[in-house]
Amino acid sequence: MTWIPGGVFEMGSEDFYPEERPVREAGVEGFWMDVHPVTVAAFRRFVKATGYVTLAERTPDAADYPDATPEQLVPGSIVFRGTPGPVSLDDHQVWWEYVPGASWRSPEGSRP
Repeated sequence: MTWIPGGVFEMGSEDFYPEERPVREAGVEGFWMDVHPVTVAAFRRFVKATGYVTLAERTPDAADYPDATPEQLVPGSIVFRGTPGPVSLDDHQVWWEYVPGASWRSPEGSRP
């Protein structure tokens, strides 16, 4: 692990997309980061040693999603779906899809 010191930086851009505006000062606290990427094998050993369960493996709390139906409140994650060509950037659902059962153990989820 290596320590990444916190600091202040300019976030945003006036030159590209409107949602990046305005340029503003932002800060981040210092944090520890692995020097090397974490492999699935290393993460698997961590999970086995600690019993850690990722958010994607936990059943969502209905109180956090009041409009969700019971069948939607299942463990899963969003999965990137490539598009055949350019798409509107107004709607993230064009290229991201919630997939029940998707997690580090099963990145594509448990599709019917």
